[in-house]
Amino acid sequence: QVQLVESGGGLVQPGGSLRLSCAASGSIRTIYVMGWYRQAPGKQRELVARISSGGSTAYADSVKGRFTISRDNAKNTVSLQMNSLKPEDTAIYYCWSPKLGGPDYWGQGTQVTVSS
Repeated sequence: QVQLVESGGGLVQPGGSLRLSCAASGSIRTIYVMGWYRQAPGKQRELVARISSGGSTAYADSVKGRFTISRDNAKNTVSLQMNSLKPEDTAIYYCWSPKLGGPDYWGQGTQVTVSS
């Protein structure tokens, strides 16, 4: 089993920045891809960004150029630097790691609110 624990959410004004972090523990040898999903009220959960153990990244079109995902394999952490935040970025952000054969691993979620 893998446990994912997020930190770093909060309230920020439009145009501001936040950094989310996620620490993995447990059977971390099984972790290859890590990433972040988000879910806004009334909307489906969507993939924001993901990163492989080798450092390959992918982003949702809505966050390209504003968000940066990074990973520290030695510390078993993944981070999401969010810049130029918009009100539409408001959501609960979940740390995620896919598991072969499922079910995937999920963190408990951290609230990000972008509002003036």
